[in-house]
Amino acid sequence: MPALTLTSTNAERSAAPRTGLRLALAGGGTGGHIVPGLHLLATATESAPEAIADLVWFTSGRAVEERVLAGLERASGRTPAERVPLPLEPEGGGAPSRSALVLRTPRAVVRARAALVQHQAEVVLGLGGFTALPVVLAARSLSIPVALLEINASPGAATRWLARFSKRVLHAWPATMHGAEATRNVLTGPPLAPEFARGAPSVETAARARAELGFDAGRPLLVVLGGSQGASGLNQFVRAHAPGMVASGVQVLHQTGPGRASEGLPAFTGYRAIEYVDPAWRALAASTAVLCRGGASTLAEVAALRRPAVVVPYPHHADHHQEKNAAELGDGVRVVVEERLGLSMRHELVRLCAPAGAAERARMSEALARAMPLDGSAKIRAELEALGRKR
Repeated sequence: MPALTLTSTNAERSAAPRTGLRLALAGGGTGGHIVPGLHLLATATESAPEAIADLVWFTSGRAVEERVLAGLERASGRTPAERVPLPLEPEGGGAPSRSALVLRTPRAVVRARAALVQHQAEVVLGLGGFTALPVVLAARSLSIPVALLEINASPGAATRWLARFSKRVLHAWPATMHGAEATRNVLTGPPLAPEFARGAPSVETAARARAELGFDAGRPLLVVLGGSQGASGLNQFVRAHAPGMVASGVQVLHQTGPGRASEGLPAFTGYRAIEYVDPAWRALAASTAVLCRGGASTLAEVAALRRPAVVVPYPHHADHHQEKNAAELGDGVRVVVEERLGLSMRHELVRLCAPAGAAERARMSEALARAMPLDGSAKIRAELEALGRKR
């Protein structure tokens, strides 16, 4: 592994304007720990191109990040940006063992300190996951203020443990604010890229998006999203039932997950499998309805575009946070356990997408409009800028 994965040279960094915030992001391993950062950057660079003078992003170094972080250059605009991998997590995902944390964290702290000093970082934003641990510890040793962004409706272990070292904990959903200390905890809403913050696309925009994806613009489209790593349960369901859905008049765009192309079907008229959907906005704008996991970033995007969704939470999380995420959206989504994925669910999805489901889709869209918090990007940026100024 190279010492640093650069997307800009030191000379470019020196020449960059110094008027904006010098920001460090810490989060990786899954799309849920990366996408909020991309949304935040995209909004900042569109509204004020010089708002962020310099960026260093600490990631887990896992291969699965590459597809998601392909959007970094687009999101960061002209901001000089550097990625620094801090490999604490197993390549296959999941939590590192205690012995691995004890062994790897001190080296990661040293590496993070060096990068924070090199970039003259003014504030650190933790996006979740174990990658944030050494960065927060390094920032504390350098007296750099830290904020944490909790995107889930149930605080993760990293947020709970690292909150004691943080000046601010920024919450995407009201549920995590219950009993929270008011002086340090702020309800911001989830960060959304500008295209999501604009709300539901028009009928014409949706039809154009379907055509751009290679589908019939005039027929309904079910978009299946298993998260940044894919979902074997959803993939198995789609493999078995996509032909029947297409025969019933519903087209299917199937995100299998990186490295999981074999879990999809060969392309045929009305069906397309792709490892990772990018840009996500176009796929969701094209959708009539969505079948997805309950990741917080995915649900925020679905809700922002008012797309009715059937949510199949990942069944093996100890805290069941995907169920809690879905619960925040009320009647805008239907929550289904994975064991229910079968022929009857195929019929229900076809009915929801078909003209006969128009009234139900409208009710779900209205519920999403009521449940969705406002875009938090501007508020998050304001909190970070305030912390940076106080340093």
